[in-house]
Amino acid sequence: MSTATARYTGKLRTEAVHTASGTTIFTDAPVDNHGRGEAFSPTDLVSASLGACMMTIMGIVAERHQLDMTGVSFEVNKHMASEPRRIAQIDVNFRLPASLSDKDRALLENAARTCPVALSLNPEIRQEVQFSYDL
Repeated sequence: MSTATARYTGKLRTEAVHTASGTTIFTDAPVDNHGRGEAFSPTDLVSASLGACMMTIMGIVAERHQLDMTGVSFEVNKHMASEPRRIAQIDVNFRLPASLSDKDRALLENAARTCPVALSLNPEIRQEVQFSYDL
């Protein structure tokens, strides 16, 4: 069975459906590349997927060690290169509880940096990951 199916809906937009759940994601070309920027662009999804994967793996590790991840969040920013047009860098900034011990912080940070998406991206894409312990 496929992971997802997608179709082009016109005007630089796509509609993708996750096969197992039926969840739909729409994409739109970004404004700086002839689109309307009214939905995630495919490169936005790559960037958000990096943060979401990191957070998911941190969550798995946190559950294993009985750490509370409630309220943990991230912000992601992508930087594009022009020749060729591609993602050059992804910045991911996490906010985590200040109450985490140094040992737990190291555990979660390692989990984030070794998530499947981080390990799958082309090594030419810089991944700048910051962890702020201010929740």
